[in-house]
Amino acid sequence: MAATRLSFFLGIPALTGAGLYELKDAVGAGVGAVPLAVGTAVSFVVAYASIAWLLKFVAGHSFNAFVIYRIIIGTLLLALLATGALTA
Repeated sequence: MAATRLSFFLGIPALTGAGLYELKDAVGAGVGAVPLAVGTAVSFVVAYASIAWLLKFVAGHSFNAFVIYRIIIGTLLLALLATGALTA
C-alpha cells in the first residue's frame, strides 16, 4: 500500500511538469482559456477519483489478476511478433 501511494506521489511532479511544458502548445493552438481550465479541472477530478479507487482496491485485493492479465497479454504479444502479424 505504501509503495503504491509513493509511486503516485512521485508521479505528481512529472505530470505537472509535462502539463506545464505542453501548455504553450495548447494556448498557441488557439484553445481558449476557459475550455483549457475546464479540461484541466475535469482531468484532475477524474485522476484523483481513479487513484483513490485504485488505492482502496490495492488495499483489499491481491495483484494475482493483474499478474495473470500481464502474462496472457505478454504471451499474445510475443506470439503476434513471432508470426509476423505484428511488427516491432
